[in-house]
Amino acid sequence: MKFVKRETAPKLLLASQSPRRRELLKQIGVKFSVSVQDIDESRQIDEKPTDLVKRLAEQKASACLNKAGDINSVVLASDTIVVLGEEVFGKPDGKFDAVRMLLRLSNRGHRVLTAVSVMCHDKSKTICSETAVTFRAITTDEAEDYWESGEPRGKAGAYAIQGFGAIFIHSIKGSYSGVMGLPLFETAELLREFGIDCWQEF
Repeated sequence: MKFVKRETAPKLLLASQSPRRRELLKQIGVKFSVSVQDIDESRQIDEKPTDLVKRLAEQKASACLNKAGDINSVVLASDTIVVLGEEVFGKPDGKFDAVRMLLRLSNRGHRVLTAVSVMCHDKSKTICSETAVTFRAITTDEAEDYWESGEPRGKAGAYAIQGFGAIFIHSIKGSYSGVMGLPLFETAELLREFGIDCWQEF
């Protein structure tokens, strides 16, 4: 990997196209640029959910850092999955898949795992946030109507806690922002280790 040395402060690159992650970083006053990375998000054979979500975050961060080629770049990447037992729910393929996911999660508890990986040219660190979420009972009609709202598209587990999907949630234990896609407490701690301050903009 070849880097171009520059005598400037670290600059943060967000390796994500998620508007929710952008909003969350702005919420804590972090300045950043966006560099979207496409990777294969397939689960490997016998791969544990925690290993999967960490690997995906790290691969996104690594791809972004290689593309940047700047010694002053710090990259932040994140990945979120919904886990029921050992079954992993990523983004739905379509209406049928989304309805299937929502009915599987109906009236049950599940875990939301969000990994955050931060890298620069000479170090990297990855953490994983886990949040327990319990859904109320969801009818097939509700799941289908929710799909028609457009919100489940591109969402792990086919729901958004910050949107219409909030009415399905009976309880949550853990990081609300982690379920959205970026656990802010852990993210702020990681960024501080890499010289990126929060509250840059008030």
